Amino acid sequence: MFLKLRALFARQTKLMPFTSGGSSQGEKILQKDDSESSTNFIQNIVEEDLKTQKFEGRVHTRFPPEPNGYLHIGHAKSICLNFGLAAQYSGKCNLRFDDTNPSKEEEEYVKAIMEDVRWLGFDWDDRLYFSSEYFDQLYEYAVRLIQKGNAYVDALSPQQIREYRGTLTQSGRNSPHRDRSVEENLDLFERMRAGDFAEGERVLRAKIDMASGNLNLRDPVLYRVLKVAHHRTGDKWCIYPMYDFTHGQSDSLEQITHSICTLEFEDHRPLYDWFLKELDIYRPQQIEFARLNLNYTILSKRKLLQLVQEKHVSGWDDPRMPTLSGMRRRGYPPEAIRDFCDRIGVAKSNSTVDFALLEYCVREDLNKTSSRVMAVIRPLKVVIENYPEDQVEELTAENNPGDPDAGFRMMPFSRVLYIEQDDFMEDPPKKFFRLALGREVRLKHAYIIKCERVIKNENTGEVVELRCTYDPESKSGSSMDGRKVKGTLHWLSVDHAQPAEVRLYNHLFLNENPADEKEYPDLGAGVNPDSLEIVKNGFIEPFIKNAVGGDRFQFLRLGYFCVDNKNSPPGAPVFNRTVTLRDTWAKIAKK
Repeated sequence: MFLKLRALFARQTKLMPFTSGGSSQGEKILQKDDSESSTNFIQNIVEEDLKTQKFEGRVHTRFPPEPNGYLHIGHAKSICLNFGLAAQYSGKCNLRFDDTNPSKEEEEYVKAIMEDVRWLGFDWDDRLYFSSEYFDQLYEYAVRLIQKGNAYVDALSPQQIREYRGTLTQSGRNSPHRDRSVEENLDLFERMRAGDFAEGERVLRAKIDMASGNLNLRDPVLYRVLKVAHHRTGDKWCIYPMYDFTHGQSDSLEQITHSICTLEFEDHRPLYDWFLKELDIYRPQQIEFARLNLNYTILSKRKLLQLVQEKHVSGWDDPRMPTLSGMRRRGYPPEAIRDFCDRIGVAKSNSTVDFALLEYCVREDLNKTSSRVMAVIRPLKVVIENYPEDQVEELTAENNPGDPDAGFRMMPFSRVLYIEQDDFMEDPPKKFFRLALGREVRLKHAYIIKCERVIKNENTGEVVELRCTYDPESKSGSSMDGRKVKGTLHWLSVDHAQPAEVRLYNHLFLNENPADEKEYPDLGAGVNPDSLEIVKNGFIEPFIKNAVGGDRFQFLRLGYFCVDNKNSPPGAPVFNRTVTLRDTWAKIAKK
């Protein structure tokens, strides 16, 4: 029986578990603090806006990913927030791809992002947009700023622009090209569009304030020359708007009411407001919230791409990756991820969430929905000497003890079985309640057996077989089964067990904060060499040999597993360990 340990969460989503007594199992049951408010600060803003009819009673949000990588668990927080707010207040939520950098964007990422959003349980209906659809309008906006004297074409090199920009303690300097005439700037900008200049030779900059304390207002670049085909517009353009010039205007064009961004965009808000004011167009309300940070995890698309390119992982959907496609392949249910996002809440300041909370949410969901089955990963043969050699029994096993509707299945039982190697010790320590010489244990759903003899390899001394006896009167569920033993083991009949490959996953990184470039400058050096163990000679129950990709099970006493949705040929499923039955990483890391 597990003893529940309460966990409280601060307003800023900091994990602060405390122990209420001891537990031999060491299981932590994490719960939200009941004293927490049912609404967050963004909901409070939305509700106030609805009261004052600020946006005529509308709530219209958007999720605006850049198609330059796969979505990760941090994006899930934003997805749940934006789509959740729209649903809560009977509003709308757009899916918009901010595709302004064709050198890093691919159609593959667009398709993967759409799949991930739908997998999480959300839909944008007919509101799928791309910033590239607004390129003509954005070009007109840029021309309007030039005509107002608020933008100019600059010939400084990228390095010179950085030098002229100044520092946090030193004002920037005006470009020598800042005072070009409107006519000259219009002509140069048209020539940029026509392809007359090489990449880096000309840029269009806003004319704001080179002495501003906010570096984003020091004449930011609006357009640059990029002679790269776009995945949607092809070769129509050789100049592309910068993200900062696209983001706010796209929100405006879509009539977004609440433009929800992460905290790093807080210093960009004055720039977005400046654009909207100077262009005299509709202004959404931008609200910033703290992004998700998880220990032992990297949530930078740039670094995740580096992991892929350097082959530390097999791809974006590697089950060790924090990408949604990786988590889906590993067996994380979308319901668990939504629950996790709800539990961590929405805060105004950054903090780090313990990965154990995410795994707890996964266990909670899988415990309710997964069928219990038996699998043996590291087999040890057991021969029951007093069991008839040619007899096979069909024993009844429940599929999920917490769900009466899950039903039952039949398991074959015979004279020769497999158990786990770890479930036997010749010289057991105190409190080892599994099988040992002269000791009895119960086989789950079956009989009590007693180890009588141990057979070893003559050369290595390794235990290769156990000779046991069984008590015919101890059959589980029978009216005569009144005997009590402390240990219960899972097992498989050797003649009926099906071979299966099993992949055991652990944290990808050894370090609690692998994103710290100062402490860990070499990303690859922090990768956990034991993050994946492939077991080729595992065995499973015969009835799950035809399981298909995405099917989830609890392997009794071993953990939760999912059939790999990428490398599982028919009739030969490969199982990925989704999560252990309890958190063993703390002990592993300590060692």
